Amino acid sequence: MKTPAQYLVLSCVAFLLFAGNAVAQKPDRANPPRLGPPPALRLAAIQHFALKNGLPVVLVEKHDVPIVQINLLVNAGSTMDPEGKTGLASLVAAMMMEGAGTRNALQLADAIDYLGATITSTSGQHAMAVRLHTPLARLDSAVALFADVALKPTFPEEELRRKRVERLTALLQWRDEPTMLASVEFNRILYGEKHSYGLPVIGNEQTLNHFRRDDLQKFHESWFRPNCASVIVVGDVKPKAILEKLERVLGKWKPGTARAPALPAITQVKERSVVLVDKPETPQTVVRIGRIGVPRTTEDFYAIVVMNTILGGSYTSRLNNNLREQKGYTYGAGSSFSFRPLAGPFAAGASVQTEVTDKALTEFMKELEGILSIVTDEELIRAKNYVALSYPADFQTVAEIASQLEELVTYKLPDDYFNTYITRILAVTKLDVERVAKKTIDPEKIVVVLVGDREKIEEPVRRLNLGPMEFRSIDDVLGKPPTIDSKD
Repeated sequence: MKTPAQYLVLSCVAFLLFAGNAVAQKPDRANPPRLGPPPALRLAAIQHFALKNGLPVVLVEKHDVPIVQINLLVNAGSTMDPEGKTGLASLVAAMMMEGAGTRNALQLADAIDYLGATITSTSGQHAMAVRLHTPLARLDSAVALFADVALKPTFPEEELRRKRVERLTALLQWRDEPTMLASVEFNRILYGEKHSYGLPVIGNEQTLNHFRRDDLQKFHESWFRPNCASVIVVGDVKPKAILEKLERVLGKWKPGTARAPALPAITQVKERSVVLVDKPETPQTVVRIGRIGVPRTTEDFYAIVVMNTILGGSYTSRLNNNLREQKGYTYGAGSSFSFRPLAGPFAAGASVQTEVTDKALTEFMKELEGILSIVTDEELIRAKNYVALSYPADFQTVAEIASQLEELVTYKLPDDYFNTYITRILAVTKLDVERVAKKTIDPEKIVVVLVGDREKIEEPVRRLNLGPMEFRSIDDVLGKPPTIDSKD
């Protein structure tokens, strides 16, 4: 048997040998290790059921943690706002947590907190959702509260007054936020004031001041119907047990006959133009450049995802590398396609230093032109790996999986969509990227929106000869500052 002193000597010898080898073997930084294959995503089977009233139920079992996520997805949103009532759907969603069933807002919040659960209600342009996240042990009680929020909101007058003040205050704050000014004006130019895509989803002073409790109740009663909805369940449950619970709280829900209002046709940008929103003394210029994009159902979806990743959809994209890393004009530049049931916008943008607004625009145009021609093998591989390697991270929790399933339900995607997504991304070729770039991006037919100090940027931008220039004040974009009466 070795003595402690002998063990100490051996340890020292081993350490010295290791240290000597470490010094002798310098790392080869010229040849970084190659990436391995992207991890495969294998989502559990997607199961489909229906309650007796026809309400579809989509279930994914996940039994590693005793947690359950239930999302009620309703096919209604700002596109269903009645004429002259912009912001109604958004206000309905915001008010659904302010009292439901026999509980007022505080009682409802206390009951949810007591269970260790969370319930939220949200609204978008085409969908509204009520989402429940709960421990399995409290599922029965949590589902009952969830059903009250979804089916029995009370829309109390005092809470409506408070929400009205909150939203009018937000509209007032937008006047000092160049990014919001750019977003509002950009959407208005692309879609016009008669299309819901061209209007702020929270409404305006006139509509907000005219909404009454009856408006909210009528909208909810019209659209919150089982024939306009789906339930998504992810978590530690079995089909028989969860269907029984859902049948108990949602089974008596009756179908309705609501019809979506007709929307005006969407017209593509016909020429390049510049709109400058004057925001005096601002140190930066907010830039938005874009046009009408494509609907989510486009057959070019995967190729567009890869193409946009190269152009402006990642930190190493062309736009960010040019305007941030090489030129230092901005903290970040990028681009995106907003995929929706109807053609959403394509937009590129950044907040740039005021004195380099014209130079930044020159670089934006350079990159928009450049993506129409050559894409290198290195760019293609990097973009596809970026998308493929990051994709499984969106499926780590029950809430994330349920959120992804909302896309599948909304666009009626096939059940193997998630498991084949990475394969389809990796199959995109250079020819695909170049084809969809030419199909979706036309630098000669785009809108350029600038929010900045007109006195400093007008002449330099005018010298670029990008196209006709128009000018807007903040009042032109948002209207007069709203009057806020907290006693209303």
